[in-house]
Amino acid sequence: MSIAQRTAETIWDGSLVDGEGTIHSGSGALDRLDVTWAARTQTPAGKTSPEELAAAAHASCFSMALALVLGKAKTPPRRLAVEATVTLDEEGGVPTIVSCALDVRGWVAGIDAAGFQKSVDEAAALCPISRLFAGAQITIDAAWLPA
Repeated sequence: MSIAQRTAETIWDGSLVDGEGTIHSGSGALDRLDVTWAARTQTPAGKTSPEELAAAAHASCFSMALALVLGKAKTPPRRLAVEATVTLDEEGGVPTIVSCALDVRGWVAGIDAAGFQKSVDEAAALCPISRLFAGAQITIDAAWLPA
């Protein structure tokens, strides 16, 4: 049996270039998010994209994994700030997510910078979204900050 299953649906109307879609999620948290090709490849103009949603998923997943690792080490974070930048590029003639760069900042007492980096490395191996992106280049710039 799985730990969890979540759903989302996009209703798309029209062609790729001129069309638009609306995302709805099973939880309701992501309801009525507008998505277009122009928002994906040009200026977002208040709309989202699959890459932005993937970045949000990776940032939130990684922060949870790191909070878990730090908590198990008896050094729970006061605050974590995780920013993910997902890059869409052309590879072999098709649009492909080629990388995700994580920028991790942690305010954690009872640990030093080396201990924080060790926890970041453990979290990277633990995060399910990091594992989903295993084919893409994932880089992590992590900084421990005194709590």
